[in-house]
Amino acid sequence: MKKLEAVIRHYKLEDVKTKLTSIGVQGMTVSEVRGFGRQRGHKETYRGAEYTVDFMPKVKMEVVVNDNEVDAAIAAICEAARTGQIGDGKIFISSLEGVVRIRTGETGTDAI
Repeated sequence: MKKLEAVIRHYKLEDVKTKLTSIGVQGMTVSEVRGFGRQRGHKETYRGAEYTVDFMPKVKMEVVVNDNEVDAAIAAICEAARTGQIGDGKIFISSLEGVVRIRTGETGTDAI
């Protein structure tokens, strides 16, 4: 099993969710986050004063998939979240040692 953490733009969340559900991904967790990558934020002007916005608002989506679904899930996220502009986001892929469904006690892929 793999855990995919995708940091994407807010307005792309619905597109990514729709694409993932269309390929059979059943659940996800979404959090509002702030951060920056290589671009280090950007400068804005407000009432004549220039200031730097260091932390950009983003959405972090966490999805757990079976090993055989990883490539399809990554492709779906990339396709739905890509705008071609700086700041489209990143996907982090981690191996999971195990999963337990609290309600039933199911473990492993049965708990996804």
